[in-house]
Amino acid sequence: MTFAMQLCASPQPSLQQAIDTLIDCFGRHDTEGYFDCFHPEARFVFYTVPGEVLSKAAYRQRWQQWEQEDGFRVLGCESIEPELSEYGDCAVLSHRVRTRLCIQAGELTLEERESIVFARQDDGRWLCIHEHLSAGEAV
Repeated sequence: MTFAMQLCASPQPSLQQAIDTLIDCFGRHDTEGYFDCFHPEARFVFYTVPGEVLSKAAYRQRWQQWEQEDGFRVLGCESIEPELSEYGDCAVLSHRVRTRLCIQAGELTLEERESIVFARQDDGRWLCIHEHLSAGEAV
């Protein structure tokens, strides 16, 4: 079942495309495509990082640090129980996310909770402006 079929609502095609692209690029460790999904001033809250990550550039820098120091690589990503709420030019995606990744210690599967806020830009594109990732269970 595709992600689009799992949504209860029928989001606008460009919003659905933005969601699908974000999840697909993350799951393939397509760094360029993944970071293209975020607004430059997006903010990020990760339970693995103290404080808030204050921009896309800061997140990208941290991502590169994880790759270099920890051997971090995403092997796959699955969105589970997605719920999408639209509020005009903003939308909130909440879901459980199952991620397979590789680090120096070996392969790992995580199940986490995530909320992502999207905003429609003047050119019609939907970009992520906030991401909040919470701990789940190791699978």
